[in-house]
Amino acid sequence: MDKLVKRLPVGIDQLRQDRILEEALGNGADPLHLAHVFSLGAKASLRYTSAVAESEVEQEPNTR
Repeated sequence: MDKLVKRLPVGIDQLRQDRILEEALGNGADPLHLAHVFSLGAKASLRYTSAVAESEVEQEPNTR
C-alpha cells in the first residue's frame, strides 16, 4: 500500500479523512453510519458529521 500512495501528494490518513467526509456528505451526515462503516468511535463520527453540517450551513445562500 505504501508504494501505491508514495507518489501521491497526500498521505493515507488524508485520503481516509477525505473518504469519510465524502461518505458523510453522501449519506446525510449520519454519525451511526460513519461509525459502522469506518470503525469510528462516537466522538470521531460526531466530529465528521459536525464538520459536514457546518459546511452545508456555510454554503446555504443568505436569504435575509
